[in-house]
Amino acid sequence: MNTANMKIHIRGKQNLSGTVRISGAKNAALPELAATILGSSGVELHGAPLVEDVRVMIEALRNIGACTRVDGNRIGIKIPEIKSDLVPREIVQTSRASILMLGPLLARHGHARISRPGGCAIGERKIDFHLEGLCQMGAQIVEDKDHISGRVDTRLRAIHFRFPGKSVTGTENLLMAAVLADGTTVLENCALEPEVGDLIDLLARMGADIQGKGTGTLVVKGKTSLSGAEHWVIPDRIEMGTYVIAGGFAGNEIVVENARPEFIGHLLDILKRVGVKIETSGDSIRVSSGGRLYPVDVETEPFPGFATDLQAQLTTLLTQAEGVSRITETIFDNRFKHTVELQKMGADIIIDRNTAVIRGKTALTGREIAATDLRASAALVLGGLIADGETVVDNAYQLLRGYENMPQKLEQLGAEVRLVGGSHG
Repeated sequence: MNTANMKIHIRGKQNLSGTVRISGAKNAALPELAATILGSSGVELHGAPLVEDVRVMIEALRNIGACTRVDGNRIGIKIPEIKSDLVPREIVQTSRASILMLGPLLARHGHARISRPGGCAIGERKIDFHLEGLCQMGAQIVEDKDHISGRVDTRLRAIHFRFPGKSVTGTENLLMAAVLADGTTVLENCALEPEVGDLIDLLARMGADIQGKGTGTLVVKGKTSLSGAEHWVIPDRIEMGTYVIAGGFAGNEIVVENARPEFIGHLLDILKRVGVKIETSGDSIRVSSGGRLYPVDVETEPFPGFATDLQAQLTTLLTQAEGVSRITETIFDNRFKHTVELQKMGADIIIDRNTAVIRGKTALTGREIAATDLRASAALVLGGLIADGETVVDNAYQLLRGYENMPQKLEQLGAEVRLVGGSHG
């Protein structure tokens, strides 16, 4: 598959209507794929999204000895033997998820060499919490400019560890290490995101003993081995939120299926304040324009607060609100790159330290713009959908990293969207 030089061409001013089905959560599938390292019997993931980040993780697992099978959205992984402890840069240079292999490899194999991961350039994302916890568990960690290497002389040991700050991947990494550690591990101030809970469910199906799901404290009784399991990946709350936001633009009416409204409760509250009409029923969310959109002041927070992964998309919607809105980013220190591209389209946005000040309502005009990261790409696609004329989004690979079949899904809703360049499928 060639994903170089891919662009998304969007014809603006096309109203969206119809039903869209949400795919499995990328940010759940990635740690769950890493968790397959912990056992030799094999894991079947159902409903996994076939996005580029998932393809990268599958390739990284193959490199260490995994036998893999991909059948639609069902992925089978079996690793009878760890044949290599190296996760090479040429595989993981586009994704940060490779760091999630560090804990499982050390727990099962005793050795790991992880090339420094790539991914979105959205600011500093420290892995100090991962490394500090693994060192306390007895791992010897060595870092250089290219790799993070670790080894364990015997077996990881249980620890009592409090995360200095909320960390989703930190929680997941130490949790996976702890399930094969000697003794009972207590992890405090853990991340509460649904993807962490879904990983716990998979690990429990594999035989792990974990107490405290849904709370900030996890108690893990280490086992000497885990078994195989079948697991259904939860729906992607960020994809869900993106389409819900899309439904709020003038003239649109979208039904979002395979939804879990409780995963995006804070966003739904914000959108109601903005003036978007929202109805929830079971696993569906109906969204439509309420006519006039009103400004809001919001800030990103760890779950269950407003997700940082949805602030770029909300920014695009707020360019159509009548008045001054403010979005304060508290998670990442460089996550407003999309605003520069929206400004090229006519948006009135000023960045004041960690706050985007958005003045609306402003008409957007189609331009050639560039996706700087995964969630920015979705925000720019939303901008293109409401702009006059044609919008071309360069570096479309970013969108493919995390949104399964987004161009096709938008076309089914009535958009005119084309993926041009390279090949995909």
